[in-house]
Amino acid sequence: MHKSNMGDDGSSNAEMDIVPGYLELVTRAYSVMSSAFRDCKDCGLEMSTRTLMDHAHITWKEIFLFFMCVVMWTQMRKGLTAFVFQPFGRWCRLHPKDVLKMPESAWKLVFYTMSWSYSTHLLFFTNYSFFQNPPSVFNSWRSGMEVPTDISIAYLIQGSFYGHSIYSTVYMDTWRKDSLVMVGHHFITLALITFSYAFRYHNIGVLVLFLHDINDIQLEFTKVNVYFKTRGGKEHFINDVLSNIGVVSFSITWFWFRLYWFPLKVLWASCVTSIQTVPNIPFYFFFNTLLFILLLMNIYWFLFIVLFVVKVLTGQMKGVNDVREYEDGDDADDQTSADGKQVKNGIAKKHQ
Repeated sequence: MHKSNMGDDGSSNAEMDIVPGYLELVTRAYSVMSSAFRDCKDCGLEMSTRTLMDHAHITWKEIFLFFMCVVMWTQMRKGLTAFVFQPFGRWCRLHPKDVLKMPESAWKLVFYTMSWSYSTHLLFFTNYSFFQNPPSVFNSWRSGMEVPTDISIAYLIQGSFYGHSIYSTVYMDTWRKDSLVMVGHHFITLALITFSYAFRYHNIGVLVLFLHDINDIQLEFTKVNVYFKTRGGKEHFINDVLSNIGVVSFSITWFWFRLYWFPLKVLWASCVTSIQTVPNIPFYFFFNTLLFILLLMNIYWFLFIVLFVVKVLTGQMKGVNDVREYEDGDDADDQTSADGKQVKNGIAKKHQ
């Protein structure tokens, strides 16, 4: 399939690596979006439906592959949990509670390492240059354009995983303080992946995925080391050190990738330069609304990180823990039954 070279689009070197400031982003985005809204003379439901029918392109084959991969991820996680992660946890003599919880983090660590490595390959080891020059993501855009095979693979992997994640958060994962927000996050992410692919905004989609997956790697790496700190009734110094390193790197990269690069690269390109490059770009307000909601969620979770740092600095927490989880005894509805199943609102939920 055709692979567009975003580095050969005629952009001058002066356009590369230009990152606006927060104030410039807010003022320019407000100005451009307000102007676009005033100029939109027919932005109702009828226009949206017509735009969707005219510009969304997804085949039945792609839908079939999506659902096949959703099932594949679910079954793969169950198999790895039953035959690899839990037996390994028992062999390492983890606490029984950690044997049940560790496979979730181990599974996510494996997936996000794989997916982020692939996104990194696309952005830095191919001819694509839209990380260095974000506005170029909309150069040569046209409705129904062919999606490069390597980017199509990334979308199939990520989209099907988030489809699986909606199911797993409700029925497989440990219930946490922000699990409802996490379900909402998965729906929004899946909507962004699906519609950005259908409307051929795949270039900016790869950039969004790259900026988010690295934090999930560090989060799950940290949690795995937290579970392995106590093995066989003994404390292990190396896992304690690794978990602390993971927390520090996670906190730094969360701010840098999600609260700095994401708004100043992605939102700048989607709000400001997109409508300049492609006048009357389809579903402009829809996509930017979803991206801004995603930014608000990133800020919401950053508050948990700040809370964690405050607890450590004030001595309220002596070691690394997952501040997303309910602490023991904090929630009467979140308990563990005698047979090792998570109990939520009186309903036993198996860890898989």
